[in-house]
Amino acid sequence: MSVYRLKESLQAFSKSFETGDIAESDEAVAGVASSSIPSAKRRRLMPRMFSSRSIDFFHHKNPIRRREQKGLEEEEEDEEDGDQYSMFDGENGGSDREPMDDSEGEYLRRCEHSQIMKQREEHETGDKDAASSGDDTNGSENDSHTNVDEIASICSFHRHLEDILTVEHAGELTKSIWKYKWEMPATGRSMSKWMGTGERLSMEVSNDSVYGVKQKLYKHWLDIFKASDFADLDPQLTFFFSLCHSYRDIMHCNKKPFYLKGEEDSVIMDAYLMHALDHVFKTRDLVSKNNAKISTDPDGKMDEILSASNFLDHGFTRPKVMFLLPLGSIALRVVKRLIQLIPTSNKTNIEHMDRLLKEFGTDDTEEEDKDSKTKKPAKPKDFQRLFGGNNNDHFMIGIKITKKSIKFYHDFYTSDIIIASPLGLITKIGEAEAEKAKDVDYLSSIELLIIDHTDVIAMQNLSHLNTVVEQLNHMPSKQHQTDVMRIRQWYLNGHARFYRQTILLGAFLSPDMNALFNRSCMNYEGKVKLVNEYKGVLPKVLLQVKQVYQRFDASSIVDVDDARLDYFSSKVFPKIKDSAEGGIMLFVSSYFEYVRVRNFLTSQNASFCLFGDYAEPRDISRARVWFFEGKRKIILYTERAHFYRRYKIRGINNLFIYSLPERKEFYPEIINMLEGSNNLTCNVLFSRFDHLRLERVVGTGAAKRMVSSDKKTFVFA
Repeated sequence: MSVYRLKESLQAFSKSFETGDIAESDEAVAGVASSSIPSAKRRRLMPRMFSSRSIDFFHHKNPIRRREQKGLEEEEEDEEDGDQYSMFDGENGGSDREPMDDSEGEYLRRCEHSQIMKQREEHETGDKDAASSGDDTNGSENDSHTNVDEIASICSFHRHLEDILTVEHAGELTKSIWKYKWEMPATGRSMSKWMGTGERLSMEVSNDSVYGVKQKLYKHWLDIFKASDFADLDPQLTFFFSLCHSYRDIMHCNKKPFYLKGEEDSVIMDAYLMHALDHVFKTRDLVSKNNAKISTDPDGKMDEILSASNFLDHGFTRPKVMFLLPLGSIALRVVKRLIQLIPTSNKTNIEHMDRLLKEFGTDDTEEEDKDSKTKKPAKPKDFQRLFGGNNNDHFMIGIKITKKSIKFYHDFYTSDIIIASPLGLITKIGEAEAEKAKDVDYLSSIELLIIDHTDVIAMQNLSHLNTVVEQLNHMPSKQHQTDVMRIRQWYLNGHARFYRQTILLGAFLSPDMNALFNRSCMNYEGKVKLVNEYKGVLPKVLLQVKQVYQRFDASSIVDVDDARLDYFSSKVFPKIKDSAEGGIMLFVSSYFEYVRVRNFLTSQNASFCLFGDYAEPRDISRARVWFFEGKRKIILYTERAHFYRRYKIRGINNLFIYSLPERKEFYPEIINMLEGSNNLTCNVLFSRFDHLRLERVVGTGAAKRMVSSDKKTFVFA
């Protein structure tokens, strides 16, 4: 039917819907969500899944119909008036689309050919919906692509997004316990290995691993590396990119960060930025290609076009990629590299770059550089690299990439990429909960989530990160100018979270990060994680300190905090209380433990001072003086305080580590504070639930023995 006949049909449907002639039964709604309904019928029933506002959207806001009515066939619209996700600003649509080179055109033709062959096979077998759901949807290990041919592997973007999960498979993913079936050595890491679910990844590392990338992007990246005196892409970069390109969830929590002079950090950042750009550009090209077909198709085929599954290319909102980063300086580092990796033709104009540099940069960099040359730095070098820039942890910006420009600080609903800190997003979520006029529906269609420097985020507030991830991929509360008839079926089914790829990157692994990866990352493609062994950091202890490790028993991880405090109060504190000697430091890892120990010391009328997470500078100075002069017997010191302050506490005679630090490099720093003490002894409490932290400090082999041994006391000197 023509566009006008389509409009009349929708108006008639709206009238019937409003007068109650069409029953809104649960069965009808359930039928819409089922992939067993033919495509044409499913699109006609689709408005039932939305409120009356979606009907109004059909009448007034549908971009295809509005373009027809205004006589705008496929001319490029003004970028300021073309912020609708469904049209992608008209920047790449119709006859004005950017011409493709031969290799890119061949790539798209092969992808389209594979789709046509797939549809033909489905039609011949008469089992269209079963075919679209994949050949193998059984089991929690997601072995759904064991027989992927060459063309399908090239089109990993299309393959990942075009599969439709059945309700049964989605239910299995929410209940499944992920089992890692295969493992392979990690390139350049003798003590690490990759483990994964589903189909085993190839160990071959070559430039062919990026042949599915848009050629325009690939050529630009090669030029960048050649300009940097590299003949070709780094093998480690190529491997991690191919890992990202598999669209599986990834956890790499042994990455040496840039502030510890980790070259791997930059390589991994390049890989995930390349993957993110490839995803954004392919999404735009797919929508633009379909826009061109719809605008040039004869009226008689409009119904066929709008009912075909090939034209389901939308989410609820436009943003598809999100970066969660802890600090403004790290965000600026990522954005600068992102700009470099975008082809020159797409960045002839960069909007609001001055504002970005002002808000995320530092104004006194040159003065600090001069001072650093004349003065001996009071802080370690890694501290200066991490906190030497913009330390703002409350930010959120939208980035829109058009045909010829990059637009920073764009409206979130019309952005392609969102870069935010967990605290910045938490604020937006809180505002949406408090004010009905606001919402965070721009989080509903995130298909690629990259969380970098989780080790720094853990020092901020990891609960914020958990809350943000839980808010992703929910059904939107409002209509946001999206062409409902082109929304992918799995979005309407409420299965968007099973298609979201999550990449977790950090310097260390914690139980909290493990829980986030296992419970909140449910990509149907499967999971891949890096498993590591450690040598430990005991050789970095410069003093001849006797380190006594005491293991306490706990029946479960739920009881471990109570068991630790009971052991401390009954076995450790009596010795401290009876000792006449002062200068005792109690080191705790978390703020929760800090509060419990503080309350216990208060109940015992102990002589102590506090150096906690939220202490004011004047209180810190007073506590350090009191402790050094012996006016207070005990100082309670937290890992987070050490992370943000990195003070060297003077006057320590005895050291008790209530809980091991998460950051292994802090252990020798704390032990070396005993310099000048007459009693070079350190006591450490641990349980079998501290295995991750323990192995980073004493080494993997020693940690296994200490956790499983019948002995409960271990001495290192």
